[in-house]
Amino acid sequence: MLDWLCCKQMKLWSAMTENKKPLPRRSHLITPEGLQALKDEHDFLWRRERPRVTQEVSDAAKLGDRSENAEYIYGKKRLRQIDGRLRFLMKRMEQVTVVERQPADPEKIFFGAWIELEDEEGEILRYRIVGEDEIDLPHGYISIDAPLARGLMGKRVDEDVTVRLPKGDTEYYISAVMYQRPDWDQRVPTNAFS
Repeated sequence: MLDWLCCKQMKLWSAMTENKKPLPRRSHLITPEGLQALKDEHDFLWRRERPRVTQEVSDAAKLGDRSENAEYIYGKKRLRQIDGRLRFLMKRMEQVTVVERQPADPEKIFFGAWIELEDEEGEILRYRIVGEDEIDLPHGYISIDAPLARGLMGKRVDEDVTVRLPKGDTEYYISAVMYQRPDWDQRVPTNAFS
């Protein structure tokens, strides 16, 4: 009876996993600015934030009973969060591939490009294709893994393209492709970890 039940569960599990679509492959590309932002965050956490929180935990520990000491408990939790983020940043910086050079054909859309599109209603849309660590939707920085970016890869200026998006097929006209920061890019590169 037990063998029959195990066999039945295995068949059910197998059928459930067969119907699942695999996750799309993720690229591990990043711009030099994106890598610098990861390094800056790591440096800030390691040299400034972690020592500050460690000192706070040490000071809180001197106050007595740690089991009822909110500053101590919160500080230890914050240290675990910082250490987890530091591990993530180190691993991420090892995984990414920095794309520093421009493509041979600057008229085509590749990673790092600023693009200007015109949709079916005539609205101008502006984006930059970046890595997943650099996404900034309010400023038009979209992931290379986004459906729009994937549909535009390799296309060139003055082309009409149809891109399959979650809302359905959408047509765009590619009016500009640039690899130097255009005037319309309002994202101010800041060092938030100064």
